[in-house]
Amino acid sequence: MPFVPHTQADVDTMLTAIGVEDINALFDEIPVHLTNGNLDQVPAGKSELAMMQLLSERAAADDGYTCFMGAGSYDHHIPAAVWDLTSRGEFMTAYTPYQAEASQGTLQLIYEYQSMMAALTGMEVSNASVYDGASGMAEAMLMALRANKKNKSGQVLVATTVHPHYTDASRNIVRNQGIEILPMAMNQDGVVDLNSLPQDLAPAAVVIQQPNFFGRLEAVDRLTNWAHERKALVIAVVNPMTLAVLKPPGEWGDEGADIVCGDGQPMGVPMASGGPSFGFTCCKQGLVRQMPGRIIGRTQDLDGQTGYTLTLQAREQHIRRGKATSNICTNQGLLVTAGTIFMSLLGPQGLREVATQSHVNAMQLQQALLALPGVESVFEGPHFHEFAIRLPISARKVISAMLARGILPGLCLADFTVDQIDAADRVLLVAVTEKRTPSQIEGYVAALADVLQQGES
Repeated sequence: MPFVPHTQADVDTMLTAIGVEDINALFDEIPVHLTNGNLDQVPAGKSELAMMQLLSERAAADDGYTCFMGAGSYDHHIPAAVWDLTSRGEFMTAYTPYQAEASQGTLQLIYEYQSMMAALTGMEVSNASVYDGASGMAEAMLMALRANKKNKSGQVLVATTVHPHYTDASRNIVRNQGIEILPMAMNQDGVVDLNSLPQDLAPAAVVIQQPNFFGRLEAVDRLTNWAHERKALVIAVVNPMTLAVLKPPGEWGDEGADIVCGDGQPMGVPMASGGPSFGFTCCKQGLVRQMPGRIIGRTQDLDGQTGYTLTLQAREQHIRRGKATSNICTNQGLLVTAGTIFMSLLGPQGLREVATQSHVNAMQLQQALLALPGVESVFEGPHFHEFAIRLPISARKVISAMLARGILPGLCLADFTVDQIDAADRVLLVAVTEKRTPSQIEGYVAALADVLQQGES
């Protein structure tokens, strides 16, 4: 049975019944320049064989490369058991518990996930995930403005060291809600400039990323206290893997961050050419009713048996749309399943070892690269497992040449909306995980040395 079972005769009958000539007329409120008037010009379908051949070709295009790319998506090792278990029918086909009473196993898994994320971030409450880290940051902004009712400014201060894609996505989502996103400047070391913090501004929320987009570590305690002194809520954007060794947001400053969000991709989700992954949101108990999505709770039935249930359902599929805290949130349940199994298998010690080895590998590669002629560090100070280097030639040229040698060397910062860095077209953002072996790190250094020598000759 095809996904859309209507024949052309069915479609014609329905259009006649409602007095419309064609499908396009149903969407006449959409500006023509956004559709080109061709909503019905969907490409012809492919056979199963043709589809599998096409996807196999695309998957094969990712094979054979050693990955040093990051910027929010990282090449961590994923134990085989993670997706062997996630792919079981019990999880694969029942990951969205609309009928909670019939999905006790899935609800228990999500409850365990929430417990782990709350412990990892140092917060009191976690929801059952959102789409991804970027939309999670936007949801956190909306949540903060709903919660901070005394502040009517509608302003959110976002550090320019936050991932540019996160900021752009958030702006697109919240701008129609009357929210103004203002920048918080960074200094020459790639962190928020504490000396230029606006003293006459009282924003409703402040967004800080740790580690930040450039892999640098922010002065989160001072920034959190500064924000709270101005009665602003603090939104922390974090990489969950790093929290195995870094101070959790719940302990930032004197009172801790108020809302924590980020992307769960490092937790058992493959890079998959850019997605999908899952976003997470955690918060203090006092903000729980402003949290988007759903929260799973544990209870007991009349016989004393443990049971799990949808405790908070603040999205439009469960309550009136006008009362919903979010109309785009979701439970990325299948990927949350993978993340939960991943965290269960590794445990606190395993996560700590992954984070520590990633940092060690990154520092080894950085030091070796800085010994090459013409390669410079863009920012001074501590990094986690990601760093930026300035090259003597075009970063795009280097990337192309390194790809020919089987290495994904990093990302050119000129491809991001990063206008506060000089000569961004020569800056490469490099990420290193625990998967990178000494020989792979040595191979990267040797390959880049060869590329630079040829590029300068």
